[in-house]
Amino acid sequence: MNRDEAKAILSRELVAYRMRPYGELLYLLETQDTKEIIGASGKTYQLEFQAVLDDPKTKDLRVMGAIDDGGFRVFFPLTDGFIVTTEGKFVGE
Repeated sequence: MNRDEAKAILSRELVAYRMRPYGELLYLLETQDTKEIIGASGKTYQLEFQAVLDDPKTKDLRVMGAIDDGGFRVFFPLTDGFIVTTEGKFVGE
């Protein structure tokens, strides 16, 4: 897997989730989004996005993304994510 290409794809896809309001992300608590993207190298990558409540008291939402190329990395995908508050602010940034 081209690590730089995969990281760039995952980062770009997470930006789209970061642009959504908190309320629109809540569906990720119940289901996950999956997609395949072909990188500039021609390699096919699988992406998965899901969410969990990072803090049940504050209802902060942790949105996580993972990417792999279907090979060995399927067991150890590259991951990234963010935490967003109910007010739409990002935690730790």
